[in-house]
Amino acid sequence: MPADEVLGNPSAVLQILYFLTALVFIPAVLMMTTAFTRVLVVLSFARTAVGAGQLPPTAILIGLSLFLTIFIMAPVGNQVYEEAWLPYREGTITFEEAFRIAQEPLKAFMLKETREQDLELFLRLGGYPVPLPREEIPMTALIPAFAISELKTAFQIGFILYLPFLVIDMVVASTLMSMGMLMLPPVLVSLPFKVLLFVLVDGWHLLVQNLVASF
Repeated sequence: MPADEVLGNPSAVLQILYFLTALVFIPAVLMMTTAFTRVLVVLSFARTAVGAGQLPPTAILIGLSLFLTIFIMAPVGNQVYEEAWLPYREGTITFEEAFRIAQEPLKAFMLKETREQDLELFLRLGGYPVPLPREEIPMTALIPAFAISELKTAFQIGFILYLPFLVIDMVVASTLMSMGMLMLPPVLVSLPFKVLLFVLVDGWHLLVQNLVASF
């Protein structure tokens, strides 16, 4: 299509503008409206609990979190593709209608994972009546409520992850103190035992299994 025809079509220009604007907000949307936040925080807790420094590297954790998020959000993505993108591509609905339809599966996922008290908090702060019908809940209140709910869930999982490794640290520290080895850092001795425990129980398998099952 000639360039002058594209520029002469206001709808095409607006679509290009929408697309370029969306590219800027994609990272924030990915973190705040999907399972990415919980997955990344829990994996970071696991790395810290084991105490192996920067192993696995942050890039590996982010990559694993991204693909786990894609796996978890696949049903929502398929629903958006079939109900919003395909009709829009075929020209049966407008861009505004496709955008509204695309929000519904994502909104249902977020509502399922959001605590009522967190949602009510942002509704009250936004001046909305409480309670509010699910179909009338604005995304401006739902997204931050979903984010802090995900953070709380991730911290609860992280606390459970820390417990067995904390026990190992306490046992090693008590043993070294009873032996009079006060100058030997307990972390240096407990690290091999924590790594061994994580490997023996197939820690990554159990962690990912329970993390995905939490959604």
